[in-house]
Amino acid sequence: MNLKPTKPLSGFVELTPAQQRCFDECTGKMINSLKLAGFQRLDLPVIERFEVLTDKENFDDIDTEMYVFEKGDTKMGLRYDGTIGLARYVAGHLNDLTFPFRAYQLAKNYRAERPQKGRYREFYQIDLDILGQGDLSINYDVEIIAAMGRAFDSIKAEVGEVYARIGSRAFWNAAFDVLGIAEFDKTRAALVLIDKREKMEESEFKKALADLVGENAAGDIIATFADPRHLSGRSAAVDSALTDLEFVVKQSKTMGVDAQLDLSIMRGHGYYTGTVFEFYFKDNVIKTQIGGGGRYENLVSKFSKTKIVGVGAGFGPSRIFVPMLEDNKIDLSKYEPQAEVVAMPIGREQVAAVFEAVRVLRDANIVTSTFLDPEKKFKNIIEYADKTKALFAIIIGEDEVKAKTVTLKNMTTGEQGTLSLQDAIQAIKRVLPDTCHI
Repeated sequence: MNLKPTKPLSGFVELTPAQQRCFDECTGKMINSLKLAGFQRLDLPVIERFEVLTDKENFDDIDTEMYVFEKGDTKMGLRYDGTIGLARYVAGHLNDLTFPFRAYQLAKNYRAERPQKGRYREFYQIDLDILGQGDLSINYDVEIIAAMGRAFDSIKAEVGEVYARIGSRAFWNAAFDVLGIAEFDKTRAALVLIDKREKMEESEFKKALADLVGENAAGDIIATFADPRHLSGRSAAVDSALTDLEFVVKQSKTMGVDAQLDLSIMRGHGYYTGTVFEFYFKDNVIKTQIGGGGRYENLVSKFSKTKIVGVGAGFGPSRIFVPMLEDNKIDLSKYEPQAEVVAMPIGREQVAAVFEAVRVLRDANIVTSTFLDPEKKFKNIIEYADKTKALFAIIIGEDEVKAKTVTLKNMTTGEQGTLSLQDAIQAIKRVLPDTCHI
């Protein structure tokens, strides 16, 4: 008989138990930081109507990356991003929400793109957004950046420190107007070119930009990278965008974020209209951006005539942790699968007593596993506790049942003794950390 393959499909991730525990605990820390900032959780459908997910203006060629299928007459796709579903949700629940509305999502997303390190076909993403009805203060741009910064700060022991680069799409829209670059295709091409600047030779970038917008405009754009105030005074829109950008950078620093003003930050989605930002690792453990977002004004208009303005961000636990785990850049020693106690019967007649002890141990908030093969040799039973790195073994044999006691063995020191279950619990807790480490 031919055996079926054991490897997952390309672009789909599986982790070892220790890696998964690290992934889950670090992701949990980030989520807790968002809860602390007042964000409410949303759990939106993984499947949406095809017409909801496709938006040529905001997502170039996204339909070529979507997993698409049909059921009867309904064409559907798997979620590739949290923001589109959020826009639909907000438009459909306008009367149920209090604005400004802040929410986060932790969900799997799917993209049928070419898999590579840090980019997968199935991946977890955390999205956080603040939305206002009618308008939304620039102060919330700072709030989103600060919330994202605190999320990364919660895992710096595992991944290191980060910094933010903050730019402005509103500035470039105003700058292009001043520079006489009005055609939509040309401005969009210029934004794409600016976004790719870091990956190009400077001479190559200058030539491509001059070919696209002309020598004079290209010179002004390049001068702006060195001096963001280069175009000051050329229009009220330019000055306003720069003032907002400088405010966001300054207040982000006040909120504890290592923030830099950087007009080369564009972000990929076409729906951004104001502040844009990206986060990076300081030590280049991952050289590309690890998360980002920005302000958007027109996305919900696809679903509702009510004006909704939002600022949001997304970052992927899969993008951050999976490459680091694969490259052994996170110490997994504290994430090894570990019960605090393994309870085990010696003889079939003692199984009921073990079950009773396990119930009491778990009621005491002690992580308790079991080895329930009483017919095995004692050597095999105790080896299980050792291999699973349990801190203690509770052994119940015929003598323990008669005396209403347990044998407690410290798997680190090898010491053991016979005592009541309640005394055993107190002895265990004296060794354990203050909190149960489930």
